[in-house]
Amino acid sequence: MSKLDWIVLVCTLACIIAYGLFKSRTSKNLEGYFLSNRSLPWYLVLLSVMGTQASAITFLSAPGQAFTDGMRFVQYYFGLPLAMIILCITFVPLYSKLKVFTAYEYLEKRFDSKTRTFTSLLFLISRGLSTGVSIYAPSIILSSLLGWDIFWTNIVMGGFLIVYTVTGGAKAVAYTQKIQMVIIFIGMFAAGYCMIHYLPVGIGFKQALQLSRVGGKMNIITTGFTSKGFDWKDKYNIISGSIGGFFLALSYFGTDQSQVGRYLTAKNNTQSRIGLLMNGLVKVPMQFFILLLGTMLFAFYQFNAAPVFFNKALVDKAKQTAYAPKLSALENDYYHLQIQQQTTSKQYLVYPTDSLTLVNVIKQRATKLETIQQQYKTTLKQALPNADTSDTNYIFLRFVIDFLPKGLVGLLIAIIFMSAWGSIAAALNALASCTMIDFHRAIKKDYSRFESETHIAQYEYKTAKYYTLAWGIFSIITAEFSSGIGSLIEAVNILGSLFYGVILGIFLVGFYLKFIGSNAVFYAAIISELFVITLFTLDKYNIIGLGFLWLNVFGAMSVVIISIFISAFGIGNKGFS
Repeated sequence: MSKLDWIVLVCTLACIIAYGLFKSRTSKNLEGYFLSNRSLPWYLVLLSVMGTQASAITFLSAPGQAFTDGMRFVQYYFGLPLAMIILCITFVPLYSKLKVFTAYEYLEKRFDSKTRTFTSLLFLISRGLSTGVSIYAPSIILSSLLGWDIFWTNIVMGGFLIVYTVTGGAKAVAYTQKIQMVIIFIGMFAAGYCMIHYLPVGIGFKQALQLSRVGGKMNIITTGFTSKGFDWKDKYNIISGSIGGFFLALSYFGTDQSQVGRYLTAKNNTQSRIGLLMNGLVKVPMQFFILLLGTMLFAFYQFNAAPVFFNKALVDKAKQTAYAPKLSALENDYYHLQIQQQTTSKQYLVYPTDSLTLVNVIKQRATKLETIQQQYKTTLKQALPNADTSDTNYIFLRFVIDFLPKGLVGLLIAIIFMSAWGSIAAALNALASCTMIDFHRAIKKDYSRFESETHIAQYEYKTAKYYTLAWGIFSIITAEFSSGIGSLIEAVNILGSLFYGVILGIFLVGFYLKFIGSNAVFYAAIISELFVITLFTLDKYNIIGLGFLWLNVFGAMSVVIISIFISAFGIGNKGFS
């Protein structure tokens, strides 16, 4: 990066952090640290909810996901608006009425302490692992910019996040996310404009869409059906997105403390509901636009030289081995084939009467380009056996560094850092609040040694910061093992799907099946979690074919069905009225 980019990057981050810490001055107690004294208006709730969900993974990995797999990932969000409506009707009023710190406090009132503890533990495992992956995302950028080993950038990035979160708490997260989302939208629109602006004269947005369609990237709606029937292995289609995405969104926004904690900060029920409903309206178009950047990037590289592999740091390291000549030869073949593809792409847009022939040529040559890419990755793996040869997460970053004007590069990098800090800080805050409220308070019930309520509040406030620190360290350790997991945006959603369905099932039983008692739902949850992990393992080894979104449906439904079955045989405790 240029000196101007570094200045923009450092100044933007410094100003955002200073603003967040200034606005986070609050009561030094748990209500202030975790819930911002329940004082935020709906628009801050909205931006906080969106900012928590839209991590660096969203802006770093989603364009790369669309670049390689097309727009079909957007179907993953189709169930979200309906989930927001149900949350506003059922979840929000209950949480508000009970004045809970965490969603899992409700489960002890409805069932018992063991059900609350087990559910809270599932959340801590899933969110702790996902937060580690989220730290890995901005570490990739720092590693690319500075040439550092990813091991050290994980520590540096995680260290900054820990200091920021421990110091500021929930209010710092909410207020910085307000500014972050504004800057993020400006920066992403600027990146999209540059992609179109740098296309050859006479080729604009409409022509770029045409090329993306030819490349199979405009697959916005897919049914999942093949000649053999419905493909359960297909990860993203309108059926799995609407059903599986609905269950995942309902669980994520309704039972995941990192999101529940965002709308518990609202002044009242109305403010929480408006914030969530607006999120349901805004999130799908927002994600559509981010994925559209990936398709525009695909069109951009039909007329500009694209690297055969987007992780430049890894390529430079591999070229220091004996495989350098082979890598260079593959790069040369790829470059010359790209030149031919650029010529054909221009002909296709200029001479539409011969479009069918040209489309076939473009597709055939695209297949040859993909073959060279696979050969290149194989060679990289031979040169560096322990290297991660998935470059999906580097595609958008490489465009930013190589093609954007000075100053804007620094802003875009700052945006990705800020989105990481906002979402990870919210997650660490949620992990700490869950540990403090659902575990620490349950164990440390005797506060007789304290002289007053003020001393208790100070003790809990200080302890909460230690838990935030501990979870930050855990997340850094997790980040160190995140290399090689492929597309980060897929990885975090797969991790969530292993637990979210079961957690949601427990809450559904609590809300709607009043005749089912604590033992029934507790045993059903354990059995269902083992069932979900078994399904995932069988799918991983190709024994069965099942897209990960369905794990949320099967997890939730199995808890409901098994708890009804257990209760019918009189094993469960008396229901809750």
